[in-house]
Amino acid sequence: MSSSSEKVGVENVEAAVADQAKAAPVTADDFGFTEKEQRSIIRRIDRRLVLTVGALYCVSLMDRTNLGFANIAGMSVDLELTGNRYSIITLVFFITYVLFQPPSTVICRKVGPRIHLAMITILWGGVMIGMGFVKTWEQMTAMRLLLGVLEAGFFPSSVYLLSTWYTRYEVGKRNSVFYLVGCVASAFSGILAYGIMQMKGLRGLNGWCWIFIIEGIITILLGIAGYWLLVDFPDSKRKEWSFLGSREKEWICARVNADRGDVTPQKFSLASYLKAGADLKVWGYAMIFFNTTTVTYALAYFMPVILMQNMGFSVGESQCLVAPPYAFAGIVTYATGWAGDKYKLRGPIILFNCVLCMVGLPIIGWASSPAVRYFGIFLTTAGANSNIPAAMSYQANNIRGQWKRAFCSASFVSFGGIGGIAGSLVFRSQDAPNYRPGLYACFATTGLTMIIVCLLSLEFKRQNRKADRGEKELEAEGEEDYEPGFRYTY
Repeated sequence: MSSSSEKVGVENVEAAVADQAKAAPVTADDFGFTEKEQRSIIRRIDRRLVLTVGALYCVSLMDRTNLGFANIAGMSVDLELTGNRYSIITLVFFITYVLFQPPSTVICRKVGPRIHLAMITILWGGVMIGMGFVKTWEQMTAMRLLLGVLEAGFFPSSVYLLSTWYTRYEVGKRNSVFYLVGCVASAFSGILAYGIMQMKGLRGLNGWCWIFIIEGIITILLGIAGYWLLVDFPDSKRKEWSFLGSREKEWICARVNADRGDVTPQKFSLASYLKAGADLKVWGYAMIFFNTTTVTYALAYFMPVILMQNMGFSVGESQCLVAPPYAFAGIVTYATGWAGDKYKLRGPIILFNCVLCMVGLPIIGWASSPAVRYFGIFLTTAGANSNIPAAMSYQANNIRGQWKRAFCSASFVSFGGIGGIAGSLVFRSQDAPNYRPGLYACFATTGLTMIIVCLLSLEFKRQNRKADRGEKELEAEGEEDYEPGFRYTY
């Protein structure tokens, strides 16, 4: 009897210890990785994740913005792009691009980034090749609509995926590198287009046709490579090709959870997903992105035209002179991303980039010398493009909860697509060669960004003070069991 009682007692103690171990949260320190091993894991993630999505974003940005180069390479003549037809072709892409973005992050979560992102990249590469064979501007319009459907899922899913792998003060630099690769694409896409258009006459096709065909083939090849190289979410159990082990991924989940406590998504429901839309801050972030992309897309679509008509450069010179401003933008993008992570700043970085735009835009419009106006393009391109990853980091640092993060990424990038619609319209043909109404529009959107950032940062300070006094838990919706201590970054 005594022996039986002792046995029951031991079993109760063991059960209690097991329950306690199960209840105790796993921290990053529990895994025993040395500091050197930790740095090695993060570097592997950087190489595999950031560089892969960056390379795919490179062709995404190149494929949606190469119309400007094709336009001055003969497309405007062959497709009879008179009146507003060129603006219509640039605009229709963003209609489907915006409409098909909201479900993209949910689909990415369900099927996995490797299949989702690789498949849509391959498909839009096929559309690009098809664009090289169109005969009328109506056919080109239809192809651009289809391109918007396929590209819609890429950027929000990539932004969402990146935010799940890094802590809040690591993501700024990674977003900058991700977008920096896109800047490289923008920098050299003009030179690439100029080289490709020398194929004019081959197989009876004009040079602008070969721009679409060759870049479409490059896109398909990168999409195929992406199927093997892309990685899943850190909490996913789906198999991947030679990446991190399960223990290393668990360590990633533990450190992200310690940073913001939302590494694992709750069970999906449409109501909880859409509930994030009740937070006005979400729309503030989206409006910042709208303002920013209005300027970046206006530059992407019209910079070659402005260089040729406003500054008097030849077709070849206009295509090649696109490169230096984007190269400079890449330097500023990485520098501001590094500074933002190091000093834990987000709002001041955005404001600094806005100041570059505010200085550059008047120079473009009112300086007498073409060389000085070209310098204004440097400042404006750097400021506007650097604010893309800066705005991504601003919103990523100040939300918590996987489904809210997914909703915010989708709404954020959707507003960026609407900015693309605005950007494709601000520089009108009737305003040539100075395009001052377009410059006014860019000036106004940049100023609005500065106002929104200042208002959000003041609100963040107020909310952080409340949290410090123990009056509320920030970004806690009541259903999720988050660790306390989250604070807004301003």
